[in-house]
Amino acid sequence: MRPNLVTALTTVLCTGVYLWFNGRISVAFAILVFYGFLHRESSVKVEEKSQLPLSDIQEKKKEKHTCCGGKGGSSCCSSKKGNGGSGHTCRCGSQKRKPIETQKQDVDSYPVAVDFTQAFKPEKKKKSRQPKVFSKSMPIKKQSEMLKQDNLVKSAMTVSNETLLNSQIYIFYCTLQGAAERCANKVMAKLCTMKELRHRPILVNLDEITDIDDYFVNIPCENALYLMVLPSYDTDCPLDFFLQTLEENFYDFRIEKYPLRKLVGYSILGIGDSESWPERFCYQAKKADHWVARLGGRRVFPVGEICMKYDGENKVEDWTNLFAETLKDDEPILYEYDESVEENEGADENEEMVDLEDIGNSDGNNSTEIKQMVAENSPTYKTLTKQGYSVVGSHSGVKICRWTKNDLRGRGSCYKHSLFNIVSSRCMELTPSLACSSKCVFCWRHGSNPVSKNWRWEIDEPEYILENALKSHYSKIKQMRGVPGVKAERFAKAFQVRHCALSLVGEPIMYPHISRFISLLHAKGISSFLVCNAQHPDSLANICKVTQLYVSIDASTKSELKRIDRPLYKDFWERLMQCLDILSTTQSHQRTVFRLTLVKGFNMAEVMSYADLVQRGKPCFIEIKGATFAGSSDGNGNPLTMQNIPFYEEIKAFVKNFAAELQRRGLGYDISAEHAHSNCVLIASTKFKIDGEWYTHIDFDRFFELLENGNDFQPLDYIAKTPEWALFGNGGFAPGDTRFYRKNKKKGPEQAESTTQQAVQTTGSIEIA
Repeated sequence: MRPNLVTALTTVLCTGVYLWFNGRISVAFAILVFYGFLHRESSVKVEEKSQLPLSDIQEKKKEKHTCCGGKGGSSCCSSKKGNGGSGHTCRCGSQKRKPIETQKQDVDSYPVAVDFTQAFKPEKKKKSRQPKVFSKSMPIKKQSEMLKQDNLVKSAMTVSNETLLNSQIYIFYCTLQGAAERCANKVMAKLCTMKELRHRPILVNLDEITDIDDYFVNIPCENALYLMVLPSYDTDCPLDFFLQTLEENFYDFRIEKYPLRKLVGYSILGIGDSESWPERFCYQAKKADHWVARLGGRRVFPVGEICMKYDGENKVEDWTNLFAETLKDDEPILYEYDESVEENEGADENEEMVDLEDIGNSDGNNSTEIKQMVAENSPTYKTLTKQGYSVVGSHSGVKICRWTKNDLRGRGSCYKHSLFNIVSSRCMELTPSLACSSKCVFCWRHGSNPVSKNWRWEIDEPEYILENALKSHYSKIKQMRGVPGVKAERFAKAFQVRHCALSLVGEPIMYPHISRFISLLHAKGISSFLVCNAQHPDSLANICKVTQLYVSIDASTKSELKRIDRPLYKDFWERLMQCLDILSTTQSHQRTVFRLTLVKGFNMAEVMSYADLVQRGKPCFIEIKGATFAGSSDGNGNPLTMQNIPFYEEIKAFVKNFAAELQRRGLGYDISAEHAHSNCVLIASTKFKIDGEWYTHIDFDRFFELLENGNDFQPLDYIAKTPEWALFGNGGFAPGDTRFYRKNKKKGPEQAESTTQQAVQTTGSIEIA
């Protein structure tokens, strides 16, 4: 029994009662002395017990009864008031807390033992593997767990301890004229010489990636490091689609906010022309760097900005050497925090949600702002006008070809005259779209015109294009009035355009109002010859009635077509097949032509595969022409040389084999006409051979008569007989014209004699300049 106030009072009371009933004093005194001794011994034991440490079981028991599971109750169930007291009882346990006064009495009554065993040992400091450097302090966001997670991500983005030499390097490039590809190959060659690299770099053409998200949302491997070699263009190109995709991924809520943080790092090498285009020098490389960084990429080397005009190759090599040295450095890389990201995000929080297509780009302009295809102040405009084009509006062009000038001087028309009855002096070459969806190796423009998959520019009205195109064409005709040899009667008729070749450069069928434009031509009595590259099946299916519809078939197999046409579409072969099916079904009422441009070493081998395409598309005619060499184009990504230009004898040999294969299959085709001077031969369907005579020419008056009647009509309804001079074997040079040879052209005696005899037979004269 533990003595306390109650037992003491009980003892005194019993003693008093005992004395009251005549108890002995000595016995009462003994009882009191015994109680006092017992009380003293009990107090000493309690004090010694309080000095002993708590056992493990007692500590666990004590923790079990503290507020909120052992946290002391200072911050979980109380709101702090005054000097740290609690304004209410604990809500976590079932027991009620003691009043404050009782707590103070307990503390005063029972002293607390303090263990100083670990008090004077040095405190261990936690090692930080990842140093952080910020240009300003990170803002604290308390209200949203998502914003807190963003802060953690940004902190992680400021440092990398990865060993760069162990990474898998991907070298991306995008090129129109070949400069970026050469630079990428130079970087690739340098990195391949580094023995320290664990993995061989991989070269990737951005134009050939089926889905950009395969690399820029889903990283191909855990240790990927991206290096991009990017040029800058003033016209739309595949690089614009790449940049637009990066921007859309950043604003797309369905995609992880920082998908590129999984990269080991990235770096960008920009190339351009700082002298001709200083205001936008390397702007697309800088834009790519901006969006890759905002998507979580870590920049491991500064953006390169190299002018290729002066000593560009050596500058690329110097940049590559510095980049290679950076890869060898195993020290952690520090990154400065991007203030603009935080500022932009703060602004976004206060703005209303907008549609993805309406979100502005980094420089404050709307990313969907419609721009001109070829602006007057652009280098593309200057390049095209220097080449003799008249740019009409913002996306159309007109040019007088050399055959128009020749015909005005009586020196002969182009192959269209001998094959289809088109007089060159009355023909206007026009395109309503200077942009194209392919980058053919034999293109005359060598990549100077814009390229794009789809239309994404301002649209000029068809009436405006036709009116100004005719003005530009007539203006160029007027310039010929002082040229020696121009025939007055042909010069006068040239101001009444009779034919319009919708080819020139670019892809006319891309123009959204192409059918309206063709209808305007027909309303003015101008025939239409539309050429397309078989990459836009939807537009081809919806095209209106055309005088003659061309489809370019530049290769017979998928691999050859990719090599020679270099199409932008990844499903280019499937698109070609769709177009062939459309020609044989929906557009079977048209007068259709397969155009084959033969390039030696590229597309002159697979005759049987060409026959397969003819069997599928069932064209009325097959026009086979040798490629024309338009000067050296090695610096523009165009590999052609004079060795790739076939001789006319090679063209004829190919045509004969081709026609034999078609006849073997019973398809009903044969060789009909030619124009030897253009290296061009025509294979026609035998339905145009009536009573043993060919009718490949067009009766244009009959065509417009049928068109005006409004009834359906077929190609055989407006045919005309092919003249004798145009038939295969007769050369195809029109009588009444004078064959012209350059003064320095070398000819052997036999060749000169045969040529002279042919010229006298067909024209009665020959002219030597």
